[in-house]
Amino acid sequence: MSRPIYADPVHDGAADPVVVQRAGTDEWWMFYTNRRADLGGEGAGWIHGSAIGYAVSTDGGRNWDYRGTVEGLDDPADAGLNTHWAPEVIRAGDRYHMYLSYMPGTGEGATEPDRRIVHFTSPDLVAWTRQGVLPRSSHNVIDAAVARTPDGLYRLWYKDEAQGSSTWSLTSPDLYDWTMEGQVLPGSPDAPPHEGPNVFFLSGFWWLIVDEWRGQGVYRSDDAINWRRQGLILAEPGLDPDDRRFARHGDVVTQGDWAALFYFTHPHWAETETPVPVTFEERRTVIHVARLHVEDGRLLATRDIDGVTLDQALGEGAC
Repeated sequence: MSRPIYADPVHDGAADPVVVQRAGTDEWWMFYTNRRADLGGEGAGWIHGSAIGYAVSTDGGRNWDYRGTVEGLDDPADAGLNTHWAPEVIRAGDRYHMYLSYMPGTGEGATEPDRRIVHFTSPDLVAWTRQGVLPRSSHNVIDAAVARTPDGLYRLWYKDEAQGSSTWSLTSPDLYDWTMEGQVLPGSPDAPPHEGPNVFFLSGFWWLIVDEWRGQGVYRSDDAINWRRQGLILAEPGLDPDDRRFARHGDVVTQGDWAALFYFTHPHWAETETPVPVTFEERRTVIHVARLHVEDGRLLATRDIDGVTLDQALGEGAC
């Protein structure tokens, strides 16, 4: 069955997961957007003002222990409640790097959003040091994903909400200094709008998946620069009652010739019938895992499984 592997025990709104192994241990750490699904009222207040929650697994990802929220991620100039979304966390050398989607405040009363991606580093996944704000193609960028590509550079892919919900990229030689590269995937009106890019290498190909709010759009590449569309995965419902909706914003952990895709669902929100989730049940989210593999050059996903077991240490620059 495709039953959930995790639900946030405080606000019940875990979304946008990223999973990384803590070096030298059997611990896998999951960081996620801690949406406040239990917050009443209309509007987007339950999405904005969110912290970054984290949970830890010591049994290869089958069970997760909630550990709290990450401290120290606010800009010192921003007082009060701020918005934290969709962290990307990777390990390179002896440091972990977090690329966080951040918006000052909660967006209430703002004429337009001011969202940016902020870089932090940590020696232990606990204490994070702010490194700075990355270049951006508009005032409204979120959802970072990072990988080291065959040309030796690091690339960071992100969503530009102000430009049709398209995917753009930056390049860096060292994860600190970033240069704008340009648009990677067009969005509306030229192609399906999307968010939550994730890039990984599996079975001889580079893969880029994006959340199209109807399943995960899949693209394949030989060089992680030029991409060809395959189609959708995880658009069909799973068997478990909490997995009957399409898979949303996810993160991939490769494990040799297969990979684990961590994603979330809105189990009780019929999006085609109710454009905006209003009730607690509609806003509630849970995290699942699917198994990915490649067959005849195509990326395939299986969601009706009894979990997966993570046992392969991540290499430098993995994501």
